Amino acid sequence: MAKSVNKVILIGNLGKDPEVKYTQTGMAVARFSVATTDRVKDKDGNWQDRTEWHNLVAFQRTAEIAAEYLKKGGKVYIEGRLHSDSWDDKETGQKKYKTEIIINDLVLLGGRDAGGGEGGGRAGKSSGMDQRTPEPEHSQAPTGAEITDEDIPF
Repeated sequence: MAKSVNKVILIGNLGKDPEVKYTQTGMAVARFSVATTDRVKDKDGNWQDRTEWHNLVAFQRTAEIAAEYLKKGGKVYIEGRLHSDSWDDKETGQKKYKTEIIINDLVLLGGRDAGGGEGGGRAGKSSGMDQRTPEPEHSQAPTGAEITDEDIPF
């Protein structure tokens, strides 16, 4: 059987604060939307912004982090997978469809005022990663020494 891939990567802005609900077993579920925008030229050569809205769902600790740190307008990086559902509308009998992105990894971008958490942060499968900017390393080379092609290990 051939391998398949279902992966979504987004960087966008929240359309509203996440809504968190809890299942009967106490698991947190957060739902929110993210807008992405790209620029295209129309037939007259004028630039037009096209905004696409994406519905997202986060579970467990990622949902709790989203609820605590994400705010409307904040910028966020999302990795996840597409999930589609269908059902019959009880009133009309019509078939309804819904596509959502199930979040695997969430990175808060921007500062607390921007709705992205203080200095940025990460939730999801990689939540143990340190997102702080590393301290600059001091050069081990003697003063005045130049780096040549032979110094590069690849």
